[in-house]
Formats: sequence, structure tokens, C-alpha cells
Amino acid sequence: MRAAVYARVSTSNHGQDPAVQLREIVEYCKRRGWTVTSEYVDVGISGTKEKRPELDRLLADAHRRKFDTIVVWKFDRFARSVSHLLRALETFQALGIEFVSLTEGVDTSTPTGKMVFTVLGAVAELERSLICERVRAGLRNAKAKGKRLGRPKKILDVARIAELRKRGRSWRKIARTLQCSTRTARRALQKAGQKAKRGNFATGTVKKLTADPKLTPEGLAESL
Repeated sequence: MRAAVYARVSTSNHGQDPAVQLREIVEYCKRRGWTVTSEYVDVGISGTKEKRPELDRLLADAHRRKFDTIVVWKFDRFARSVSHLLRALETFQALGIEFVSLTEGVDTSTPTGKMVFTVLGAVAELERSLICERVRAGLRNAKAKGKRLGRPKKILDVARIAELRKRGRSWRKIARTLQCSTRTARRALQKAGQKAKRGNFATGTVKKLTADPKLTPEGLAESL
């Protein structure tokens, strides 16, 4: 069994030394008859950071199947949260790599370790459900207070869009000019053309359309 070792300390002073972790992990691997193929050590990096140089290298090597199991001294040396740990364990499981936490005595290759993995998954799922419920409750409360949710509605000058189309401008250039997406600009002109054909424009708009021959129902239809 090829084993990879990961260790981390938050600071390089105050008596923190990754060698303490590495020594116990290597001795454990020897007792199990495993060969330590690589060591990954992050020094002076907080556990709250998900991105760490040596951890990133370990994950990359895991995808290359350079080892069969990963051994850490403690959960909090490896993962910054339960959800982070669970995502990593799911990745290792998909790659066929086992995970061992020496202090907690967790080994995913054993029935007990698999049970712990299942419990962690259930806890993470419960956490996600609670967060979703809190978000939904907040949205309901905001709606009850009359607050408008979602992205603010962008009001476009349909006359301007039609005029630019008449000049032969592309949808991309029109969108850049009006600071919107091409889809939004196209949809606004299409809706205006449909309303013009049905005669459902407001009085002021109808007058504007009548005054400008480019913005008649036929003109808008031509611009589409």
C-alpha cells in the first residue's frame, strides 16, 4: 500500500513543528506495512484556508493515482470544515483512495471508518438543508415587507435600439452601447415590435411611433 502523508502547522514558531505529526504518522504506516511515497507539509498556513500549496499538490497527485491512501494526524490539520472534509473524502472515494486520521482513529477502508464517513455526509446534508431553509425564510420575510427581490429591471430605449439596427449595427455593438447583453437588447426590440403590431402601446408610445416612421410596427419588424 502506497501512503501519502499530509501535515500542517499554523505558525513556524511558538513550538509548532510538523515533525511531531510526521514522526507519528510514519511510525503508524510502518506498523501497517505501508510504504510512504510522499510527504506534503504546509507550514505557517491557517487551517481556515481551503487553498494551500502542499494540499493542492496532494490533491493533484491523488488524481494521478500516485498513492493508495492518505494519512493525516488529525482532521483539523487537513480540512477547514466538515463540508470541506466531506468533499475531499468524496473525491478520494471516487478515486479509490482511502483516508486515515491517526488521532481520531478513522480509516475509511474499515467498516467503522465508512460509518463515520456516512455520518459526516448526513451532518453536511443537514447543514445545507438548514441553510436553505434560512434563506427561504428570509426571502419570504422580504416579500412580506414588500421588498423587490432579484436583479433590478433594466429599462432599455427601444427607439435607440431600432435606430441602431437601421444603421446596420450588430447586436453585439448595440449591447455594448446600451451596456446590456445581446439577448436582452434583442428581446426588448422583439417585445416592442409585438406590442406595436397588436396596437397595445401606451398613448405616448403610439404618438412616438407615429412621429418616427422607423418605429412603426413595420419598421420594428424590419429591425428584428
